Amino acid sequence: MRQRDLLRLAMHALTAHRLRSFLTLLGIAVGIAAVILLTSLGEGLHNYVLNEFSKFGTNIIRITPGRQNTRGSTLDLPTTARDLTLDDAEALARTPYLGVITPRITGNSEIRANGRVRRITVMGVGPRAHDMYSVKVASGRFLPEGENRDARALAVLGYTLKEELFGSAEALGKRITIGGERYVVIGVMAQKGQILDVDIDNTAYIPAMRAMILYNRTSLDQIAANYDIGVGSAPILPLIREALIARHGREDFTLTTQEEMITSLLNILNVVTLTIGVLGGISLMVGAVGIVTIMIIAVTERTREIGLLMALGARRNTILTIFLTEAVALAAMGGLLGLSTGTGLAWLTGFFVPSFPVTTPWSFTVAAEILSALIGLAAGVLPARHAASLNVVDALRSE
Repeated sequence: MRQRDLLRLAMHALTAHRLRSFLTLLGIAVGIAAVILLTSLGEGLHNYVLNEFSKFGTNIIRITPGRQNTRGSTLDLPTTARDLTLDDAEALARTPYLGVITPRITGNSEIRANGRVRRITVMGVGPRAHDMYSVKVASGRFLPEGENRDARALAVLGYTLKEELFGSAEALGKRITIGGERYVVIGVMAQKGQILDVDIDNTAYIPAMRAMILYNRTSLDQIAANYDIGVGSAPILPLIREALIARHGREDFTLTTQEEMITSLLNILNVVTLTIGVLGGISLMVGAVGIVTIMIIAVTERTREIGLLMALGARRNTILTIFLTEAVALAAMGGLLGLSTGTGLAWLTGFFVPSFPVTTPWSFTVAAEILSALIGLAAGVLPARHAASLNVVDALRSE
């Protein structure tokens, strides 16, 4: 039997029971749509995390106080340890291969200026923090060199913060109040946007020493350092560890590279994606069971037809191929319906939530369609073998 005749016979058998065929392929369609939609969301989340971290740069090493039990994790409680200080940051500045070294203290304070009041994030940083985090100065300048020790009351405003306090008016040279202390605005940052859950544009930057005074602190939250990407972090980490152990007497700090943070997050996202795939696979299994059930019913209903075909000379392989073709066609149509539904829902999600980059890899859609056809093939094997094994005489006698 020619391939064209096989397809025509299979389509005739499926269209003879339109509602039943539609409900059967709907099971496959729901599974494929779920896999496509959820995987698109997972892929979009994957790209979102990479893009967000890339805004900071990928060649950053973060030093935090306390030795963590799990390397690279920020969830474990640190042990009692010596605090990180400005002296530690200055000592690390002499470490080979390191570029910008910046201390950091983060707090939350009320800011007043021009008759307006805001609650903002305040970051006490070093004079080259903007180079560290790839944030540009739009007007004025960033914190001057030497401000780690000589902590004058100087402030640099984020783009949004400046707009909220001063609007289109000039902010440079104006006096503001942060946490009850007066500061002079010396710079305004260019628009950067939000990085993960931190709004960089709604932040005020002040010297690290000034932040220690403002928040009555004697230590730093962390020290950040960047390095030459061409060198890599592997040869630099031992140098940082050696320099700090020489000062602290033991390793009571944690070194975390940006690469490790990204890898940890991607591992979590991979687990989420795998879970999504399993859930979608369950839906596909339900669809496969539906195909098996419908094909068994079809074999029972068409027993006399099978017997007639065998009596006219059709081989058992031909009977097997007819029912396998029907099963594959049913699953393939369900796959196409699922693909169009899943990609459509993914597109709508991206349209209504443009800040979340939903991504549907075309290679994955092709793989999903092939998978649906294979599911149909696998589900149709048992009914097709049953049909091909029927006795001709018994099949012709059936009612």
